Amino acid sequence: MGLFTRRNQSAAIVTAAPAVDPALAALTGDYAIDPAHSSIGFTVRHAMVTNVRGAFEAFEGSLHLDGGAPARSTASIDVTIGSVNTGIADRDAHLLGSDFFDAELFPKMTFRSTSAAQLGGDKYRITGELTIKDVTRPLSIDLEFNGSATDVYGSERVGFEGSAEILRSEWGLTWNAALEAGGVMVSDKVKLTFDISAIKQA
Repeated sequence: MGLFTRRNQSAAIVTAAPAVDPALAALTGDYAIDPAHSSIGFTVRHAMVTNVRGAFEAFEGSLHLDGGAPARSTASIDVTIGSVNTGIADRDAHLLGSDFFDAELFPKMTFRSTSAAQLGGDKYRITGELTIKDVTRPLSIDLEFNGSATDVYGSERVGFEGSAEILRSEWGLTWNAALEAGGVMVSDKVKLTFDISAIKQA
């Protein structure tokens, strides 16, 4: 009986070791995010009835991908707050002021990963610390790997898209106005969206 038990344990150990996909392992390396072919956006409920969408148009970042062990992959992104664009200049100016981002005092928003996990197939979750103004809090971003390709200039690229939700009040973005019919002008919940193209570095 003991022999069979040992055999079963050994088999379980062998089965538990995941096979490394050679195609994925070949992607291992350092990548720079290409802002010209990437976007970082947000959506927030306005006046309880509609959504306002915007984006940050200036950012830079880097990825380290470990195709053999995705949990060892990392990400770092720096966003220039002054690049916010919702399509209305007055609204953008309000966002940059002290009621919201206070961009003169806090010109950058940053994300630094602390862990990564493969959820299954092409889906991943990267967890890290998001800093807005002088507040740093944990954030998890669910991502889907869109594939890899060599572009017309010979650069190796990878693509990811994903999203996350935050409560802006947890980062000190608390400004609001009450509506006569009830509710508030700006929702506390904000959806963040990411569409990332990154170029492998030599």
